[in-house]
Amino acid sequence: MAGRYYEEFEVGGTIEHAKRRTVSEADNQQFCDMTMNQQPLHLDAEFAAETQFGEQLVNGLYTMSLAVGLSIPDTTDGTIVANLSYDNVEHPNPVFHGDTIYAQSTVTDKRETSDGERGIVTMHVEAFKIEDEGEDTLVCEFDRTALSLKRPE
Repeated sequence: MAGRYYEEFEVGGTIEHAKRRTVSEADNQQFCDMTMNQQPLHLDAEFAAETQFGEQLVNGLYTMSLAVGLSIPDTTDGTIVANLSYDNVEHPNPVFHGDTIYAQSTVTDKRETSDGERGIVTMHVEAFKIEDEGEDTLVCEFDRTALSLKRPE
């Protein structure tokens, strides 16, 4: 299994996820179609051109979902029982078609379950878009809490 068992998470440790993804217009369109989100800011280029952004925005829930997906192989792939919550979600900067996104997760808390057989791990996940020059831009951040398997004896 690629994911980490409960014992392998260290509070304060940051996991930089190697995978990244360039978001296409098709990605955004399909996500909006699947979730029935017809917000013209995501789908209508002429409408979006008249907004403060000047172009279509990628759906924020897609950005969040992408960040979760990018984090899975290094955190909970095959070692998760369930995602328990996503909290404190923020989208400080927009994502546009063609932006490349990467993520990192910092473990903020962990505790055993009351039966001692599993553990609950909370991670602060941050997604960034790569900038050509200068510092990359934070586009989404949230806390993800997962119920994790303990290492088999």
